[in-house]
Amino acid sequence: MTSSTAPTRQARLALTPNTSMAGLLDGAWWPYSRDLATELLPLTEALRDRFGRVTRITANPAPWPVAPRKVPVGGYAVHVSWFTDQAPDTMILFSYSLGRCDLLVVPPETEPASAARLMTAASAPGNVHTTGTLMSEEHETSRLLREARAAGEDAWEAEGGASRQPPLRPHPVAGARMIYLAQGMRR
Repeated sequence: MTSSTAPTRQARLALTPNTSMAGLLDGAWWPYSRDLATELLPLTEALRDRFGRVTRITANPAPWPVAPRKVPVGGYAVHVSWFTDQAPDTMILFSYSLGRCDLLVVPPETEPASAARLMTAASAPGNVHTTGTLMSEEHETSRLLREARAAGEDAWEAEGGASRQPPLRPHPVAGARMIYLAQGMRR
């Protein structure tokens, strides 16, 4: 009997290194979509070696269009508890072996450069920023980068769209037609 399961993508996950410098977050996860039923399997598989078998998660339902109570992952179901007072960009995963794993959930539509900055910040050892703080700082950083890029484009357009060229030196002319003389032939 053959099984026709859709291939799963590898989870985009950045975890803090195993150090004594514990932070508020254990890392960041950047899902490909807002479909929790599709996205949870690769995440739980990626976390299994470090955190054990994930049995329960908590999340805010606002970013997820469908809010299931259970999500099947690899032969068992992960129980999902939805809390509207939990930060929308936070997911807490619980396992039997190591307790809990707190992740920043980077929205799927985030630009790659922005997602990379968020994942790096969230997975830094000793991170003391909440998910809300990281997201608002990234929004400000992205805004400043957009403004700087726009200012550079405005300067480019104001200068005619090309780098400044040094002024041309007039060349001596011999006869009625313009014949450029070599540097050594000038008087």
